[in-house]
Amino acid sequence: MPFINIKTNAALSQEKKGIIKRRLFDCISVIPGKSDRYLMVALEDGLDMAFHRESAANIAFTEVKLFGGSTKDAYQKLTAAICNILSDEADVSGECCYVKFEETKYWGYNGFMF
Repeated sequence: MPFINIKTNAALSQEKKGIIKRRLFDCISVIPGKSDRYLMVALEDGLDMAFHRESAANIAFTEVKLFGGSTKDAYQKLTAAICNILSDEADVSGECCYVKFEETKYWGYNGFMF
């Protein structure tokens, strides 16, 4: 039950958004027990954001929310994958990309709780 939410100031075409989403679906399996079957992705582009007191560079903030949890090693692998995707597709340098992980023990879906 992962959810990935990306916020960026980069202006992205529909094609780039589709590529980013597909690549995220492809890499979620680096987290043991997670698959693209239940992954939900949100991508907000063109936002008014700043980092290092500057707003000219492309930047991104990514939240990854998970039912249960995982290991630091798995989070490291997903962080690298997300940063690579955003570098390739949105011209966001890894130095301008934060990835936050949030684990939850309660997750509702289809009218019931896991």
